[in-house]
Parts: sequence; C-alpha cells; structure tokens
Amino acid sequence: MMASESARAMVLAKNDNDVVIVAAVRSALTKGRKGGFKDTRPEEILSGVLRAAYTRAKVNPALIEDIAVGNVLPPGGGASAARMAALHAGIPNTTAINTLNRQCSSGLAAVNQIANQIIAGQIDIGIGAGVESMTFGYGAGSLPDGFSDEVLTNKEAEDCMIPMGITSENVASDFGISREIQDKFAAESFQKAAAAQKAGKFKDEIVPLKVKIINPKTEKVSEIIVDMDDGIRDGVTAESLSKLKPAFAKSGSTHAGNASQISDGAAAVVLTRRSVAKRLGLPIVGKYVASAVVGVPPRIMGVGPAYAIPKVLEKTGLSKDDVDFYEINEAFASQAVYSVQEIGLSFDKVNVNGGAIAIGHPLGCTGARQIATGLSIAKQRNERVFVTSMCIGSGMGMAAVFVSEY
Repeated sequence: MMASESARAMVLAKNDNDVVIVAAVRSALTKGRKGGFKDTRPEEILSGVLRAAYTRAKVNPALIEDIAVGNVLPPGGGASAARMAALHAGIPNTTAINTLNRQCSSGLAAVNQIANQIIAGQIDIGIGAGVESMTFGYGAGSLPDGFSDEVLTNKEAEDCMIPMGITSENVASDFGISREIQDKFAAESFQKAAAAQKAGKFKDEIVPLKVKIINPKTEKVSEIIVDMDDGIRDGVTAESLSKLKPAFAKSGSTHAGNASQISDGAAAVVLTRRSVAKRLGLPIVGKYVASAVVGVPPRIMGVGPAYAIPKVLEKTGLSKDDVDFYEINEAFASQAVYSVQEIGLSFDKVNVNGGAIAIGHPLGCTGARQIATGLSIAKQRNERVFVTSMCIGSGMGMAAVFVSEY
C-alpha cells in the first residue's frame, strides 16, 4: 500500500480510544438585524441547540462533564451567558462550561478543546459549540477605544488593525485573484446552497427553534419557527454580482455579494470516547481525527487555510486526494479561491452545498457549523473523510480532519 493509502486506512480504523461524535447540530443561520433571529439573544439560540444536541445524542445531560463555546463578540465576556444557556437547556449545574475566542475558528477551537480533554483522560463526555448574534454583538460597540502606541510601533501588530475587507483586497492584489473569478466562485456558492436548500439537504443538520420576532412596522410580537437559512438567495449569477460596487476600495474587487454574510446562529457537537459511546449505546455518527493551527501575516489573514490544511494533512499522513471533500469558510471569495488554488484542490470538492457567502458566517458558530454540515454531506454522498478549515482575523488559519461513520 502507498503511504497515504495506509494513512487513510488508519484514519478510518476504529479504536476504543477514538474521540467520536454522537451528535452534531446547528440552528438555521439568519441575517443579522433582518433575519429570523434578529430579536433573539445568543444565549437563547445556544440553549435550543445544546438541548437538541444532547437529546439527539441520547445522552443523559448529567453525564456531560464540560462544554466549550466559541464566541467572538460576547458582551461582558460571554461566560455567564453561555452558563445561563446550558442551565436553561436542562444541563445540570454540575456540568462545567467556558467560552473561548479564536475569532472565526472559535467553534472549531471549542470542539478541539473538548476532544483534547477526552484524549487526555480529563473527561469522558463533552460538547464543543459555537454561537454568535451579530445582530446584538457586531459593530463599533464591540471595538476597544484605543491601542498602545508602543505596541503599534511594531508593523505586524499595527497590521492586526487592518479592516477584514482590506485584508481581502490585499490577498486579491498580492496573488492576482481577479474580480471575475471571485464573482464566479461566489455565484456558485449561492447556486449550490439554493439547490441544497430546495432539495432539503440542510434539514437533518438544522434544529428548528421557536422564537419571538417583532414586526418593525407595527411593533407586534409574534412567535415563529426558524428552520431555514434565510440568507440563501436563488438566481444569483456571476453577471448579477458583477454589477455590485466594491465595498472597501474604489478600485477593489470585494463587495457585499462575494463576502460572507453577517449572521446569527449556533451549533453544537457532542463528543465522547468510543468505548464510552459503546458502553452507553450512543449513536456514533463520526470521529474527530486531528486539527492544526498556523499563523500567517496579519495583512493577508485570509490565506490561513492554504497553510493550515497542508499542516493537518501532514500530521495525519493523508494526501489531499485522500480527503473526500472540504468545508473551507468563505470569509471572502478572494481568500477562499486563493486557498483552494494554492493547495491544488478541485473546486468540485469544496463547499459542495455552498458556503458562508451564501449561508452566512456567525463568527463563533462557523467552526462547529461546518462539522454538522460536513457530516450531513458525507451521509448524503456516502463519503467518509472530510476537512474543515477557516482563516482567522489577525492572521491565522485552522483546519481539522473528521470521519463520517453514518
């Protein structure tokens, strides 16, 4: 057997000490300030998703030992709101919880934390989750009122302040990613997501949540069930996107139609050791294999996946072709296209049901959301090995390998 073939066989092999996934679910992702969750606080979305996750996993909530929640824009630090969400979800006060922030990879970093605690023998069962309400958290209010002049004398430290949209323009101009290819990629994201939504391909991963919504014209409060991503638009083409004005630089190529949407949502992944899942009769749906983080120059932060994916493949011995498909976060079309091209992936194997440009990118949620989506795709396509990855504000990348065991 070739080295990578044996590496794939090792990744697919089942061992009692494996970290396995017994449920991975998400809320619908809705448009910030306009969508179905515009009047719903993040802790309420998170509570609904946590309850659905352990219920689907058939886990007694008293057996959950720790929960990690990725959250990028939490008012007041976020830890209390996450604790409140867990308690409201019927998880007892004996279960510990923390929030963490590694920007856009926070949901994946949370899953990684719980997986490592299981590997280290600290816990047997935990939940890695992510949540963001960009309706309530995003904007000038979330920014500090200033930075140290001394620290800003370091050029790369200063580059951490570059607006994300300008980092996208930097990637496009540094690496020659044209407006045309960005718009083509973005249009395909919308087209794939619209087709997947019509075919019901997101239904299995989405937990319907009943919430209150306020009609802005009448101020009437009504109850609705949010069960569909409301940022997905049908009929988007590269031609229709070509009419949009650049958002960050007059001669730029990044605009509202080829960048990720500002969104609200949550996702949760229930993890345990395989021996524990077998003993308790829990439904094993997948396996966590490995993850890796890298640092890249802050001014081109979007290139992160181009370095994180090769690093995690190297750690597992897999070749890029051993992976059946990739979920790469579409922060911006520029950086997603660059990453796919730089690694040498086929676009057909990337974001097969669309990505963040079409579906949305609630910052802390995305890393956990991609796992729920990936497991759905693997089941639909009868595929096994997938990689999730994203760029990270201030110049990093993260990637992880998972196996579907449906």
